[in-house]
Amino acid sequence: MAVNTSADAPLPVGEVSRLIGGWIDRLGAVWVEGQITQLSRRPGAGVVFMTLRDPSYDISVSVTCYRQVFDSVADIVSEGARVVVHAKPEWYAPRGQLSLRAAEIKPVGVGELLARLEQLKKALTNEGLFAPERKKTLPFLPQLIGLVCGRASAAERDVLENARHRWPAVRFEVRNVAVQGVHAVPQVIQAVKELDVLDDVDVIIVARGGGSVEDLLPFSDEQLVRAVVSCRTPVVSAIGHEPDNPLLDYAADLRASTPTDAAKKVVPDVGEEYERVRFLQDRARRSVMSFIEREERGLANALARPSIEDPHRMIDDREGQVAALLDRARRCLGHLLDRADSELSHTHARVVGLSPAATLRRGYAVLQKTDGHVIRTPDEVAAEEPLRARVAEGEFTVIRAD
Repeated sequence: MAVNTSADAPLPVGEVSRLIGGWIDRLGAVWVEGQITQLSRRPGAGVVFMTLRDPSYDISVSVTCYRQVFDSVADIVSEGARVVVHAKPEWYAPRGQLSLRAAEIKPVGVGELLARLEQLKKALTNEGLFAPERKKTLPFLPQLIGLVCGRASAAERDVLENARHRWPAVRFEVRNVAVQGVHAVPQVIQAVKELDVLDDVDVIIVARGGGSVEDLLPFSDEQLVRAVVSCRTPVVSAIGHEPDNPLLDYAADLRASTPTDAAKKVVPDVGEEYERVRFLQDRARRSVMSFIEREERGLANALARPSIEDPHRMIDDREGQVAALLDRARRCLGHLLDRADSELSHTHARVVGLSPAATLRRGYAVLQKTDGHVIRTPDEVAAEEPLRARVAEGEFTVIRAD
């Protein structure tokens, strides 16, 4: 419950410690899971001291128990073991220290660990953290590889030697960390985050040699899985041997069966690439030569055609046809012109024979009034009216006399 205090009415340290102890006492006994990091069994002492640690969050709490409680599991529990403790929280007021008084200790068996890992795997799968579509593609030739592994470990040696044997120019940014025990999870997470923020790092390999289920347990930690999923740099998991499958394998962008396999999958082999390039060069050369030969044959076939071999032959052949058609056209046009000329002559003769001028030449005359009106009857002319007479060779004036 909240306590009313102020700068003018503060609580003494002892009162605060007493209140905290009261709150903790009301918590009652709880079951707690963790990993034993420190274990003290002094000969003749009736109490056993240990430290229980949560590797995921780097939090520890002191645990005490009577010797007879610990002796029941002493043969199977040691430092580094994961246990479940039934304990009551206690507050030591003089020092302001929290501890747990254990009444029962149970080791966590392999079967229980595997069952919990399976439950965690299903939960993370349902979140989509292991989905194939979120995995990133590794670069073909990484220039700088981040490596997270144990110090002077066989895994580090396998990755470095195999990678440099395959591609001598490859470079590494190595982070040596604890790969088992209580410090493994926070150190691996910190190393992965450090490498992920480096712009030059193209891919990150997390490597460890084989071991028991308990030894590989840090690489199934939920916090580590989430840290790897959130990386912007592709991550390769190379934990243990082929049968080992920590949850990191599912979260990583690529799973390698061993550290050696990781080096082979991340770094191309310079000899194989050289052979591939040479093969592609030969293939390209053959393709180009085949294309050139095909085009040469096509050109030769085109040049062998009569139209190309003797280009004037077609013109010469057509020249005779054009000349014959031209002569025929001239003859046809001549015939048409001759017939038209004959018809025109006949028509001209008829027109001339029927024209007034021809009539006048035969001795006839045309009488017209001064206004040009042609006289057709005598009644149209008055007495003494002057008229104009038109004959073949001209005209003259006449006057009607009665």
